[in-house]
Amino acid sequence: MLQLMLHSHRRIAIAPETRIMLPAYRERLRFGDLEQIENRRALGEYLVTGRAFGKLHLDPEQTVEEIVAGPATFGSAIAIVLRAYAARFGRPRWGEKRPGYYRHIDVVMRLFPDAQIVHIVRDPRDCIASLKRMPWWKRDSHHSVFAWAQAIDLTAEAARSWPVVQVQYERLVADPEGELRSLCHSLGEEYDPAMAAPEELAPTVIRGKRWHRKVRRRAPTTARIGRWRGVLEPWELALAESVLGERMQRLGYELVGVPRPSARRRARYAYVSTTRSLHHRLEQLQDRRKRRSEPNPVAAALMSLEPVPEAVEA
Repeated sequence: MLQLMLHSHRRIAIAPETRIMLPAYRERLRFGDLEQIENRRALGEYLVTGRAFGKLHLDPEQTVEEIVAGPATFGSAIAIVLRAYAARFGRPRWGEKRPGYYRHIDVVMRLFPDAQIVHIVRDPRDCIASLKRMPWWKRDSHHSVFAWAQAIDLTAEAARSWPVVQVQYERLVADPEGELRSLCHSLGEEYDPAMAAPEELAPTVIRGKRWHRKVRRRAPTTARIGRWRGVLEPWELALAESVLGERMQRLGYELVGVPRPSARRRARYAYVSTTRSLHHRLEQLQDRRKRRSEPNPVAAALMSLEPVPEAVEA
């Protein structure tokens, strides 16, 4: 919904989840010195052959040639792809929506130092209930609780160093214009009334995914606030409020007050929290080792003869 709202702005284009940036970033060393044309071509061909590239409806050959002609940095290649997507709509600002970026904000900012991060927050109980219905979420609610906690913590940490704009889901659906005016102010843009009616653009931007069907069919609504009631099991509610209670209250979410989860549930959550935190730390350490071997800067540096668009990450 927020992607569509931003994409409805006459100056902003937000790409769907391409899943291009992070996989390519992890493989960046394989392309060698990007000062070499053949290496830029190899990177361009890698980017356009990914199955998600098709979502952008861009010409692969033209995109590769633009990357070959572009600056010799990894971020520039990604920027050329997303900028081309924005050009389809005649928009000067561009970005991409992918919730998983919260774990990699430092990478996003390495690639796009002028980026603005838009972070949408929702009642974790509704998030957990929603994930239970998602066919692509293969983990149990212990993982769902941790994912919300990690998203809040890592984004708050990132906000101490970079521009992070927070949007609250409940306010957004209750007063779309008010919340979107505030968001536009933070992004340095004038409010566009089309943003408050994302359902008008949805049929041409979001296709195929049945879990997005409500976004495609109706205007923003408060009907889904509190849908966790009757969906979460007692132990899920107890675990969520026990682990997330302090964060929830800080964000204005009221607790219903339930007994503590069982020792077994607490132990399971501790295991999930520890293992996933260690995995995140290991990813960071591996990335830092790779940074020592980078033959070129990675930050986007678009051609001086081109208008330089600004990046918005959502």
